[in-house]
Amino acid sequence: MGLFAGRTLQDPHCGDQTCKLCGRTSPLISATLKLCLECIRTRPADALRIAESVHAGVRRRYDLPGSPPRTVNGVKCPLCARECQIGEAEKGYCGLRTVRHDRLVNLAGTPQCGILEWYRDPLPTNCVADWVCAGRRQSGGHSLAVFYASCTLDCLFCQNWHFREASPDRSRGVTAKELADTANSETFCVCFFGGDPASQMPHALATARHLANQGVAVCWETAGTSNPKMSDLALQLSLESGGCIKFDLKAFDAVLHTVLTGGSNRRSLENFARAARQASERLDPPLVVVSTLLIPGYVDAEEVARIAGLIASLDPGIPYSLLGFAPHFYMADLPRTSVRHAEEAQAAARSAGLRNVHIGNRHLLGHDY
Repeated sequence: MGLFAGRTLQDPHCGDQTCKLCGRTSPLISATLKLCLECIRTRPADALRIAESVHAGVRRRYDLPGSPPRTVNGVKCPLCARECQIGEAEKGYCGLRTVRHDRLVNLAGTPQCGILEWYRDPLPTNCVADWVCAGRRQSGGHSLAVFYASCTLDCLFCQNWHFREASPDRSRGVTAKELADTANSETFCVCFFGGDPASQMPHALATARHLANQGVAVCWETAGTSNPKMSDLALQLSLESGGCIKFDLKAFDAVLHTVLTGGSNRRSLENFARAARQASERLDPPLVVVSTLLIPGYVDAEEVARIAGLIASLDPGIPYSLLGFAPHFYMADLPRTSVRHAEEAQAAARSAGLRNVHIGNRHLLGHDY
């Protein structure tokens, strides 16, 4: 599911690219990163140094901080894993928080103002959990798809990168009540995604409460970087309303995750683990679902096996969707995920102990490698 899924930021580079660290060339090396997977795994300090510079450059193009601010005596923002220490007139990593007169100011993401777009998505729809969620059995109704135009990560492969062009200065905010009031008798479920709802969780949670009280199933698609208390509230709303929370676990390896997304996966894995321990409280439809994007050259069967091993250690019945990659944003020069790659990843996830592994976005799969 994605409002801007059809849009691509074109990269002029194509063909084989060269790794800065080892000199290897391959069509599976990103022209933006110029790092191969082997060097990311075996030379982590060097890979992180290069990736930090790349991410800072990308974010400058969108007038966003190159890294989370760490101003001495700055005001701490508690909303997500970035834990920004924001100085006077600085912006937080997500671009939605600043400090004025030593006080944290929310430019958006509160119940009074969400920066987002929404639309009615006819059911059954192409969501991450479409093969297991309750919406697959609905026909004639719709999902209220809520796309938050902000994020707590900086994924170079972002499939919905266009949200970076929104800002509190240029976008009209929507209150949680106004958004909830768009639901009607045909609204079966709501899905908060983006970007990521983590950067605007107070708004998302307020909207979700209104909708749950109207009998709407509450679902989330998130990388899991939000404040743990807010993540737990989101899970509880899904449990009570009949919805699900879909964790997008991008990588298990901490260095690989940082290279690809600009941020740590520690909070994501912690929030997921806590949710997974409650997954058995409702099996049909499943309360917790996991997805991973199969990025050619970077998220291979080995990485999938490690993610699947974590999931299986917590609850082997949790559904796991492996998603085909379409060339986008600053990884637009990579090929589409190959059929062979997807099938090897699926076999690896099953071998790690998972019982329900699905290949999603099959229409995107190719045969280039």
